[in-house]
Amino acid sequence: MIDFALAAERAETLVQAMPYIQKYRGRIIAVKYGGNAMVSEELKNQVMEDIALLHMIGVQVVLLHGGGPEISATLKKLGKEARFIDGLRVTDADTIDVVQMVLAGKVNKDLVALLQRKGVNAVGLSGIDSRMISAVQRDPALGYVGRITAVDVSVVRDVMAAGYVPVISTLGCDDEGNIYNINADTAAAWVAGAMGAERLFMMTDVPGILRDKDDPDTLIPCVDLDEAVELFEEGVIAGGMIPKVECCIDAIHRGVGRVIILDGRVSHSILLEILTNEGAGTMVMENKEFYTEAQEP
Repeated sequence: MIDFALAAERAETLVQAMPYIQKYRGRIIAVKYGGNAMVSEELKNQVMEDIALLHMIGVQVVLLHGGGPEISATLKKLGKEARFIDGLRVTDADTIDVVQMVLAGKVNKDLVALLQRKGVNAVGLSGIDSRMISAVQRDPALGYVGRITAVDVSVVRDVMAAGYVPVISTLGCDDEGNIYNINADTAAAWVAGAMGAERLFMMTDVPGILRDKDDPDTLIPCVDLDEAVELFEEGVIAGGMIPKVECCIDAIHRGVGRVIILDGRVSHSILLEILTNEGAGTMVMENKEFYTEAQEP
């Protein structure tokens, strides 16, 4: 027997989402994917469902990913210990081979295959392809860890124009053909800026920026660049949140409309941010003075 009440509720949900669909249709949304949402198969499935749905309603999605846990697991299988300096992986000649194999190979193609099972055509790319991400060595002590010098998103635009979702692993290269491991947050800021993205979602393992790091109820839902500076000075933004917020600020300076530090542990967190008034993280914008909720659908 048809449950008309449930059917009506679902129809009403779609109607409520219509203004948001109209707003974002044809716009570019970048998603930097990692953390718990990548480790958990259930959350990975939900993230790919979110991206597939957005693509189907006309939102142009660019997916960028890291793969730190997978790299560390592969190195362990090979009997090689992972080493870090200031949170950055020490990447010698053997390790960069593993990084390239894992990121541009297994992780990238697994995500492409999963999107395609959701009914979306996707193409796997890396920052090496078409010299998308040019880089130089960041620090000799870190080995093949790169600092981005330029990005060329022509191949990404070509892939999207052909109707595909680009899935990008964050590797880079230099003029001599050396391959570099690139911080995924940093790469996402550069690529999203070059694409003129309306939104960049930085998926993470925490609720967002917390005034008290031990209390999820102290979530700061929205900050502008001036407030971010104050939060740095007050020590509210500390630890692992420092480089993430710095990448958010960099993305804004590079032309991204708004950046959301998104709690990847929340089911369908991307859809909550795009198609509802609810949120699952902290939004970073240039200036809140000219922003009101009335500007949103």
